[in-house]
Amino acid sequence: MEAEREALFPFTDSKQCQKCCRKEAHASNIKPFTPEEARDLIFGATFPAVVLGMADDWPAAHWTLPRLCDLLQEQMLRFRIGERKVETEPQFETRCNYVDATIGQFQDWVSGNSEEASGPFSCLDTAVSWAYADYKYLALLFKDRPDMLQEVSWADFGFPGRDGRDSTLWIGSRGANTPCHIDSYGCNLVLQVQGRKKWHLFPPEDTAYLYPTRIPYEESSVFSKVNVVNPDRRRHPAFSRARPHVVTLHPGQVLVVPRRWWHYVESVDDVTVSVNSWLELDSDHAARVEEAIARTVVCAFKSVEGAESSGDWLNPTEEEATTHETNLQYLNMAVSAFTEHKMAESEMENAANTDEPEMKRRREDEARPGRSRGRSPLRHCFIPVLPSLTNEEPGEKKKAKRPRSAGETGAITSDELLDCLLHPRVVTMVAQLLVNRTGGKR
Repeated sequence: MEAEREALFPFTDSKQCQKCCRKEAHASNIKPFTPEEARDLIFGATFPAVVLGMADDWPAAHWTLPRLCDLLQEQMLRFRIGERKVETEPQFETRCNYVDATIGQFQDWVSGNSEEASGPFSCLDTAVSWAYADYKYLALLFKDRPDMLQEVSWADFGFPGRDGRDSTLWIGSRGANTPCHIDSYGCNLVLQVQGRKKWHLFPPEDTAYLYPTRIPYEESSVFSKVNVVNPDRRRHPAFSRARPHVVTLHPGQVLVVPRRWWHYVESVDDVTVSVNSWLELDSDHAARVEEAIARTVVCAFKSVEGAESSGDWLNPTEEEATTHETNLQYLNMAVSAFTEHKMAESEMENAANTDEPEMKRRREDEARPGRSRGRSPLRHCFIPVLPSLTNEEPGEKKKAKRPRSAGETGAITSDELLDCLLHPRVVTMVAQLLVNRTGGKR
């Protein structure tokens, strides 16, 4: 499973390829792709891919830890604290501790400086614990320095006006990780600034093999019950059929994560810094209906007096459980917005069909992905992340699977029932039924 394969078009090393992209770009004073070409490649990607040479000139590409210390100074950030020991259970955010500290204190801790300087980290051993300031909105971090938001420029990828206001910052120590999950909305662009991060990605078709769950509940994430770097194959035998795509992201590289790709991310080096942005998609309208259904069902189950819950079913990213009435309002608003979007989309299609043939041909030509714009892009600077060779344990195929007895399966719990009710495929069908049912009322 740990084997990595990289499709490097004429190269065998991604760092060598990145140097080549920088050299060619410097020589011609241009980036490997125009914004239009980059946008076409991103929205046309069916696999994760690493993009080289597109963000080297961004000031944000130099936001290393010392630079961030200077920029944010005494500003407090919340760090998630986890354990570096490897277990078969994922380290969900509900199982972690949290401390509020400055980036300077974090830097002193990972550097091994005095306990006094490292503040709240002083009682933590870097050999035992990791820390992660994840999902920090740049617009809030730099609310007093809006000029800093211009140091991120997703316009180079074909998204004009998109900058730090639409981005988040991630700062972690060695071992810091995000449990395997899928994002409900959009696709993801990730710039690696400092250190390396290892990404384990799985296609949407592998959802059944990753044992999806909505507990802990977070409005925009579906988690996997599998610790993909140390799976319990007896409890999760279907995981052996999953197809991991593994890549280590280096500074200066940008990773494209297509819609609904599962991913587990772990910091490889002592310090890692990343900046990312989620790109909105038309499919998000339907996803919001699905998320409103999930919220309504989870809160209805978990808010019932006496329901099995240890109080940790709500992810720390969610402030509180919303009432059933509020959740139904969200659901109705999401269905209404989806219906309006589909009506507007239909009107646009009807208008396009009435155009003169020549005008229609020109528009289709302009919208065609990969359309030539006067120069050939450096295709070796867009690297697909291919599947690993195997996800099976040595000799696993030779093992006979022993069926579970009734005593091993036990009684069905409410969480197990929720997992079935809120399986992504089931929620998608329910959302479609709701939209079809209410479509004629609006």
